[in-house]
Amino acid sequence: MEKLTFFKYQGTGNDFVMIDNRTGFFPKENVQLINFLCDRRFGIGGDGLILLENDSSADFKMVYYNADGNESTMCGNGGRCIVAFAHDLGIIDKQTTFNAIDGLHNATVNENATIALQMIDVDKKSIKINDDFTFLFTGSPHHVAVVNNVENFDVFTHGKQIRYSDLYAPGGTNVNFVEQLNSERFKIRTYERGVEDETLSCGTGATAVAVAMNVLGITTSNKIAVQVEGGDLQITFDQNQEKYFNVMLNGAAKQVFKGEISVKE
Repeated sequence: MEKLTFFKYQGTGNDFVMIDNRTGFFPKENVQLINFLCDRRFGIGGDGLILLENDSSADFKMVYYNADGNESTMCGNGGRCIVAFAHDLGIIDKQTTFNAIDGLHNATVNENATIALQMIDVDKKSIKINDDFTFLFTGSPHHVAVVNNVENFDVFTHGKQIRYSDLYAPGGTNVNFVEQLNSERFKIRTYERGVEDETLSCGTGATAVAVAMNVLGITTSNKIAVQVEGGDLQITFDQNQEKYFNVMLNGAAKQVFKGEISVKE
């Protein structure tokens, strides 16, 4: 493989190298290649790389890799971007069901160029509430901490410290710092493991914040706006005594460009 055709997509600033791998040509175990493609100086640049593949039980399969080259857990914005990718390729129309590492996901392509993605249910018993943070799994692990003046907060230093702390060893966690703007709107900044830096947006992180703010009673709404560095996301959900369900992540996702890159396996 000397030349690789790729697409670049972004969802509220969370950007991904997208590859149509329905023929199975891509060397999935080549961590160095994936890391190179995601490198912003020597490669294409992206917070992660996503392969679109065939799936026997759904419209397609999503395989997600962090920028470090390792396959990772679910990525919410990546899920929205791959739906836009599948739509642009003509694989789907307005509605789809696709497979990912955490199971099947339903999604809708909206008229206003946004993608609404159904996230996994969140079992209330699995949410860990501490005095200064909340931990929950929304397809990926998330530490959520409320801070004052998140705009000037040192996300990199504090996020890295928490991500590598003994509390989350050995796998680590994503770290979200959140400030309440009003009863139904929050601003967040996220340090993502695998990227090992702050990203402009994190879909599973925004979802985790919305659920955490509700379970803590900071908001009673089931329709929450989350302002990320790259734009706005909306999270809606239903709940009962056991879980949060029908969790929907909605926001913009679009193709940035298509290209070819010379690579060596």
